[in-house]
Amino acid sequence: MRIATWNINSIRLRAHHIANIDADIICIQEMKCQDAEVPISQLEEMGFHHNHYRGQKAYNGVGIFSKLPLSEVEMLDFGGNDQARHISAKLPNGVRLHNFYIPAGGDEPDPAINASFAHKLQYVDDMTDYLKSLSGSHIILGDFNIAPFEHDVWSHKQLLKVISHTPIETEKLARTYKTLGWVDVSRHFVPMDEKCYSWWSYRNRDWRKSNRGRRLDHIWVTPDLKENLINHQILADARDWEKPSDHVPVIMEIDIS
Repeated sequence: MRIATWNINSIRLRAHHIANIDADIICIQEMKCQDAEVPISQLEEMGFHHNHYRGQKAYNGVGIFSKLPLSEVEMLDFGGNDQARHISAKLPNGVRLHNFYIPAGGDEPDPAINASFAHKLQYVDDMTDYLKSLSGSHIILGDFNIAPFEHDVWSHKQLLKVISHTPIETEKLARTYKTLGWVDVSRHFVPMDEKCYSWWSYRNRDWRKSNRGRRLDHIWVTPDLKENLINHQILADARDWEKPSDHVPVIMEIDIS
């Protein structure tokens, strides 16, 4: 089974690019449209016939688009703002798949003066409390908007005061990671001392040349699924697609039936 996560930054603008992603299930963040505007017929033509999504006008929006049947769909609120940032469903084998879109948090890394950053921190706290309550086999993925490790950013030193890599964020995500002893799939396959990115800013004229990336998009699995991991791929070339998202798809191949 191949499962992908991608912050598409408008599904209406970029749905056709999904055809370039070899996956049985693709989890999308930042759809930027209401439910009625999701291009379902286009996705069904690509073989995605089992689709569940939670849209929001102009902002946010998450969806699970699957070639395999899904069941027991849940849509939960974290952070208290009733935003479309979570959806989960059970796979045919009973593993629950969660799609999270953690808030970006704005520009000022001080929750006392930046409500967006305060919301982000509350979201992560709520997410952590929720994950503590779970049992069984789970996969969580999505745009976490946090690059937790030194080599998940182009410059650890220069980004310590930049939202997505501040100590308070990385420490909170570390607590999230410990809840069920999660396995970080990207770092399972990519050594910790190697740079690993899934996002490059639109502000870079030549993203390849500057390579000032961050690893904001994640896939984690519970420890019981670790031995089932087969492969991992970050589609960096997607950053060169026509009118690209600033994020690229991350794909996990796992042996679960």
